[in-house]
Amino acid sequence: MELTGASALVTGAGSGLGAATAEALAAAGAQVVAMDLNAEGLAALAERCEATPVAGDVASEADVATALEAASGLGPLRLVVNCAGIAPAARVVGRNGAHDLALFERALRVNLVGTFNVLRLAAQRMQALDPTAPDKERGVIVNTASIAGEDGQIGQCAYAASKAGVMGLTLPAARELAKSGIRVVTIAPGLFETPMLAGLPEAAQAAIRALPPFPARLGLPEEFARMVLAICANPLLNGTTIRLDSALRLPP
Repeated sequence: MELTGASALVTGAGSGLGAATAEALAAAGAQVVAMDLNAEGLAALAERCEATPVAGDVASEADVATALEAASGLGPLRLVVNCAGIAPAARVVGRNGAHDLALFERALRVNLVGTFNVLRLAAQRMQALDPTAPDKERGVIVNTASIAGEDGQIGQCAYAASKAGVMGLTLPAARELAKSGIRVVTIAPGLFETPMLAGLPEAAQAAIRALPPFPARLGLPEEFARMVLAICANPLLNGTTIRLDSALRLPP
């Protein structure tokens, strides 16, 4: 997929993986629209790169439609990268009783429903584009899952279920959209240097940093962005989930 002159929507672009991806895509020549609920993060991103900020909720049809319209106004919408997500932690039965159902539903709403909402509305627009040579490709949709979708830890039922759902929709979506020349690929990151990690206690951070086998460190957001670029460049990547995790398998 040629990015120069095309437009791209990146959700969750106010920080972490999304911000790094937006910067990398802008550097690669794409016309980037950055979507997030974090207005301060979007403002900071706009100072670092050419990105049009759009505040919005990925689970809102109206908000996503606004972001997609903004992207389509900059050029043909060839790429969407879903990075918006939350990572609540709670046990099924904890000290204060059973898992809060509203918390579980919120994780699914943002991580899974939000991802599908963006995917379906973006695919609808991509189908109307002229195909590109040589494979008659119209667009690429990259979703973000997590290795927790396969290696879910104690206290992560909501997060793991939502990310497993993102993995699960990847192949059927890719199969359905294949006739339109639209690829769907999911990245399942391991442990990365993001604001989510920075909010944990020092002891928890130290334990997490000791987990990856090789490289024996946390991933950098720029490395996630490089994977997005690799997916764009390689048309055979489709309908699959790629673990980006230093061979890490999470302990219980």
